[in-house]
Amino acid sequence: MRINTDQVARTLERGLAPAWLIFGDEPLLTGEAADAVRARARAEGFAGRDYFVTDRSFDWSEVSAASRSLSLFAERRILEIRMPTPRPGKDGGAVLAALAADPGPDNLLLVVTTRPEKDGWASAWFKSFEKHGIVVEAKPVEIGRLPHWIAERAVRFGLEFEPGAAELLAERVEGNLLAAHQEIEKLALLQAGGHADFEAVQSAVANSARYDVAQVGEAALAGDVARALRILDGLRAEGVEPPLVLWALSREMRALADLRNGVAKKGYGQLAERREALVQCAAERTAGQPIGPWFAAAARVDRQFKGQDGPAGGDAWTTLIGLVAAMAGAQLPAATLSG
Repeated sequence: MRINTDQVARTLERGLAPAWLIFGDEPLLTGEAADAVRARARAEGFAGRDYFVTDRSFDWSEVSAASRSLSLFAERRILEIRMPTPRPGKDGGAVLAALAADPGPDNLLLVVTTRPEKDGWASAWFKSFEKHGIVVEAKPVEIGRLPHWIAERAVRFGLEFEPGAAELLAERVEGNLLAAHQEIEKLALLQAGGHADFEAVQSAVANSARYDVAQVGEAALAGDVARALRILDGLRAEGVEPPLVLWALSREMRALADLRNGVAKKGYGQLAERREALVQCAAERTAGQPIGPWFAAAARVDRQFKGQDGPAGGDAWTTLIGLVAAMAGAQLPAATLSG
């Protein structure tokens, strides 16, 4: 069975499955899910714990041996495996598949890893967890849901956000749930009355947002000018080079052009559902609007970064700002993209 992290508590109330696989790229959520499983296991008498961290030279026979060995005190044990990457290899996959099906009567199997690639979902070991145990996915909290997530989590600490405050905090911690959690804890300590307003967040919370290049294209497709430019500014501050940003933007531009020209059919081949919706939204928003200047600006960014436009050719980041703003729907002078 596969669930998300929000369903862990309810699932544990119904009973403790013998095998758990927790995966995702949100350390806060995977850590909390693992903590919840361990706490329930301890409550049911699993007092021992064998802990393994895998790498390329890891000997999976150690896990198999541990699952068969008898404790000196005959105690029930948690077999916990941390995999930095969800690729256990042939030997590891065989061990995991077998243990997920039968970890032993006195063992509880707990595996924590990052999000698998597409081929990982179809692997025998992954399917064994789905069939015999519980697979927990820690899904990223998108920016649209983040203020609500923040407000809900704040209740745990007796804190209530006033209008606009949760939205500001979301902007400052986007892509970094651990920082969001820490800032909520800090605000709960600072705000004696249990209320945090816009000014409290503004003065107490530093900008610890983390972005990846895919997000700038998604924000532009969604027509969110302010967020798209904020992400672009964050990427620049993190030292991301213009060609990587340009690659992400060009991918979205091509997808949009294909859809508008009737080239892409329903499903878009390999496009994910969420991205499909964003491309469709952008196509409706830009209907009748020429997007050729976007591609011209993209080519200009490439030349500027390579120094092919000469000293007077302008700055690649400046052109990227204009391109991102135009993609997101800002009305700009023609010279902004072509000058």
